Amino acid sequence: MAKIKFKLNDKFVELDTDPNRRLLDVLRDDFNLTGPKEGCGEGECGACAVLMDQKIINSCCTPLANVIDKEIITIEGFSKTKKFEVIKDAYAKTGGVQCGFCTPGMIIATESLLNKNPHPTDFEIKIGLSGNLCRCTGYNLIIEAVKEAAKAGDGLW
Repeated sequence: MAKIKFKLNDKFVELDTDPNRRLLDVLRDDFNLTGPKEGCGEGECGACAVLMDQKIINSCCTPLANVIDKEIITIEGFSKTKKFEVIKDAYAKTGGVQCGFCTPGMIIATESLLNKNPHPTDFEIKIGLSGNLCRCTGYNLIIEAVKEAAKAGDGLW
């Protein structure tokens, strides 16, 4: 057991736990944050995506020891921001959401992409979202949502 301290959704937290536990399990089991989900458990699908120090990571592949003194933002924390409102509205406007399973990860990926590149091309959007899988939309509507978010949120990123 070890004392693990990090910032989670703008609050400092501390756990006395096994540092080898997956971040995903800690988020869901210890903090009841259900936005990040287990999809593949191998870092291939993006359902567990969170931001660590403003960079997208797969929480299913991240040992808790790697988040010591880092800032973790889940979809629950990001949902309290103006950027989230812009992205959410863009996904709704373009029909980029269908079943919703991938949506938290897609929104986190969109935020990560727009933080690096506020006006991405279609190709750059495809690369930026490439770590996230969606079984419903065929991706075209999600690409449109990212373009709409970039346009509507011009100046936020």
